[in-house]
Amino acid sequence: MAQSAPFPAGHHDAVAEHWIILRGTAEVTRGEERTMLHERESIFIPQTTKHQLKNPGRIPLEIIEIQNGSYIGEDDIVRYE
Repeated sequence: MAQSAPFPAGHHDAVAEHWIILRGTAEVTRGEERTMLHERESIFIPQTTKHQLKNPGRIPLEIIEIQNGSYIGEDDIVRYE
């Protein structure tokens, strides 16, 4: 993920996610909490929790996203404007 505007905030009804930072810095909003994560750090996003990802740095952000839930599909996300 190049340095850019954040992905729109959203939540999943059926999926929890675990993000692992491989390279760069991530600004993660999880619910009302905002956290900065660096290489080799991770965060768990519970099912139905509003979340957002942004790359505030100059280095491209690389993450692994692990999804776990009763339904894994791109149409499970609810976006907030």
